[in-house]
Amino acid sequence: MFFRVVIVTFLLGVAAFVQIKGTTSLPGVSIVYLYYIIIITYFLTFIYLLLLRFLASIRINIYIQTLMDVALVTVLVFVTGGIESVYSVFYPLVIIYSVLFLERRGGLIIASASGILYGLLLDFEYYGFIEPVHGTAAAYNYSAGFVFSRIFIHFVSFYIVAFLTSFVVVSEKKLRRLLAEKEDAFNRLDLLHRSIIESVDTGILTFDLQGEVKSFNRAAEEITGYRFQDVKGLKIEKLFPGILDRLKGKEGDVLRGNDRNRFELILDRGEKRKRILGLSASRLSGKAGERIGDILVFQDLTSVRDMEKEVERNKRLALIGEMSACFAHEMRNPLASISGSVQMLRRDLKLDDKDMHERLMRIILRGKDQLEALLKDFLLLARPSLDSNERLDVNDIITDVLESIRFTPEWKEEVEVKADMSVRANVRGNRLEIRQAVWNLAVNALQSMEEGGRLEIGTKDVHFNGKEYVEIWIQDQGCGIDEKDLARVFEPFYTTKERGSGLGLAIVNRIVGSHGGEIEVKSETGRGTRFTVRLPSHGGGVES
Repeated sequence: MFFRVVIVTFLLGVAAFVQIKGTTSLPGVSIVYLYYIIIITYFLTFIYLLLLRFLASIRINIYIQTLMDVALVTVLVFVTGGIESVYSVFYPLVIIYSVLFLERRGGLIIASASGILYGLLLDFEYYGFIEPVHGTAAAYNYSAGFVFSRIFIHFVSFYIVAFLTSFVVVSEKKLRRLLAEKEDAFNRLDLLHRSIIESVDTGILTFDLQGEVKSFNRAAEEITGYRFQDVKGLKIEKLFPGILDRLKGKEGDVLRGNDRNRFELILDRGEKRKRILGLSASRLSGKAGERIGDILVFQDLTSVRDMEKEVERNKRLALIGEMSACFAHEMRNPLASISGSVQMLRRDLKLDDKDMHERLMRIILRGKDQLEALLKDFLLLARPSLDSNERLDVNDIITDVLESIRFTPEWKEEVEVKADMSVRANVRGNRLEIRQAVWNLAVNALQSMEEGGRLEIGTKDVHFNGKEYVEIWIQDQGCGIDEKDLARVFEPFYTTKERGSGLGLAIVNRIVGSHGGEIEVKSETGRGTRFTVRLPSHGGGVES
């Protein structure tokens, strides 16, 4: 409808120009009829627009438009000379757009209608039923063969235009369908590719020959902590400093030939803990095999390296445990003999300087007691035992520890104790060992507060990692633990104190682990330390 209005408007302008300039052989009556046709076309376009609202089928509307256009072209041919008119060229235009909208069948119908109307027009002129509005001579002045050939040529040309246009339209639709299928297949393949890339737990990164990041999957974002929007177009050297030096081959180019590189890199984002990345790099090739960039595949190996360290540490602990158990067992018998002999000497031996020898005896006995305590710790660290597995109330154990600790050398009157035990903290385990763990933590807290302070201790029920636990927490206001020492506080014989065996926290860690629990430590230098112990719950709840 739009292009029809454009063409008719163009014809209106031509007619007006011809009439004003008077440079045409068309009489005035033909110009007037041309104006009528243009006005009728405008009117019909308005009718077509209204029909869009009332006709359910758009094809019927198009059939009406094309048939009316054929009729208008026939009238245009009639008023501009009939058999001599050049405006019969508009028939193929109508046939072409009818094929575009109505396909081959519609195009053949319109071609037939065009041939029939054009043939009837020329026949009526030839036999004198009508006379053209304008023409150099009447149609009957031409021979019958000329008129027939004119009709035949137009008829054949109409069908040729219809067939050729339909062939082009069918081919175009087929190509469009194939293109749509290919595009759909490509989109599905691209979706599958993206799904695979985004689903793997391995970071995948690509960068071009200029070293600019081009892709960054979900796992890469989680591992590095960077978003793709933040690193897109960023130089790979800025993302992973020093990586190009690790990737360069013998001739200085990155990943020459089929070389593959596997190495580890430390990612430092200014966090407390640096991440260890295991990277594997390979070249990214185009269709012709040319190198268009590089692929970087990486994983976070921090936890793996921590596990390796933990395994190595556990091996050392196992060896120490075996040696400690044997050593303690072999030492206890001689100590018992020494202790018994000293006691007998102390009772039966009569000396002149009794006070001095009494002090020497006490020194020997204190040394014996210290050795026995150390051997006891060795045995507890090496072989924690759950032979006595009973239901315990941790609150009773904490109360007993708080009462007993006041009589130890570590106690200071400047220490304020705050206890919060509002739940029945029931667990199963060895009473002596759990008491030993709480005792060690409490003593450790007192030793850190040389100038006094507040000691907070308490219990509560918690839900952690899908399980129910009793949480024991001990908070002090002591000197705290340096960040570099936090990772080693549970190692045997590791201590920062002048007087300490380094076994207290190691024993706590071993006891908690043997009871199926967990222990955490948080500390800030100069402000204090908080130990949190979680033991599997065995019933409990808020007291009434």
